[in-house]
Amino acid sequence: MRLHEYILRRIITIIPVLIGVTIIVFVIAYVIPTDPARSWAGPKARPEQVEVIRERYHLNDPVHIQLYHYFKGLLHGDLGISPTTHRPVLEDLKDRFPATFELTIFAFILAVVIGLPLGVVSALKRNKPIDHLSRFISLMGVSTPLFWFAMMLQLIFYYRLGWLPASGRIDVEVERITGFLIVDSIMAGNMPALLSTLWHLVLPATCMAFWSLAYFVRITRSSMLENLEADYATTAKAKGLPERIVNYKHVLRNAIIAPVTILGIQFGWLLMGSVLLETIVSWPGMGRYAADTIVQVDLPAIAGYCLVVALIMVIANLITDILYVFIDPRVRLGEKAK
Repeated sequence: MRLHEYILRRIITIIPVLIGVTIIVFVIAYVIPTDPARSWAGPKARPEQVEVIRERYHLNDPVHIQLYHYFKGLLHGDLGISPTTHRPVLEDLKDRFPATFELTIFAFILAVVIGLPLGVVSALKRNKPIDHLSRFISLMGVSTPLFWFAMMLQLIFYYRLGWLPASGRIDVEVERITGFLIVDSIMAGNMPALLSTLWHLVLPATCMAFWSLAYFVRITRSSMLENLEADYATTAKAKGLPERIVNYKHVLRNAIIAPVTILGIQFGWLLMGSVLLETIVSWPGMGRYAADTIVQVDLPAIAGYCLVVALIMVIANLITDILYVFIDPRVRLGEKAK
């Protein structure tokens, strides 16, 4: 199967995934023992005002009728109006998407750049101090609650040391062109804005990357150890090939396949982890928007956020699958390895 045919088939499969996500979100929201109309109207709203909201958002209708109206709007590119912000959900998400995506990309790069090499070194230096340190880091990463780690970083690096800002995204003014502050700062030639943006990214991105970094270390170390003991590696060494060439040209090339296969999944987990983190560090992204709207049982906003996250995860996994084909020539798109 050709690459473009594979990509087209995967894009077509995105549609049922998004439909399934929307149905699940609506069903879960429907069974929650809370009156959304009362939450949207406020505690002081009169009964007739609450009833108007119910009629406007079809809350008196069965869940399948609500889904019908929602999907009808989706066909026209309409994610609905948020009762919380009184703005189109699509506009809300467009305004907040750059902040979340910038943070997620920064954290993802940090996790990959540190996690993969650390896992390789840990395997090559098995049972040495660096191996014990990397295993300790990975254990801490997968067992430390995100919210606790974020607050500890704020306590140490903001409150105690004063090195990093505790919240926010930037301290200086910059012309918003794309919404991605790093890109906007570079386009405007505004070096103070660029430095401020990067400085504000350090604490939340480090916190967000910690869990994925630990996971990459564990997967890479395990894969390296498995390949170091494989027959082909033993044979290559027996033929007189230098250990450095065997480790980095043969073993590493095969061992890197395992962590690459989880890149898309890890990117999606980072994206979803932003809901809690952005609330703690006051980051103006989609995660904080989702957290605020969940409290208000804002169905259109919650469904819109879940759709965007699901779409990004599907695209990230598609990119991972394509990358996997180039890394492992034994794999063919849409075919089973022989």
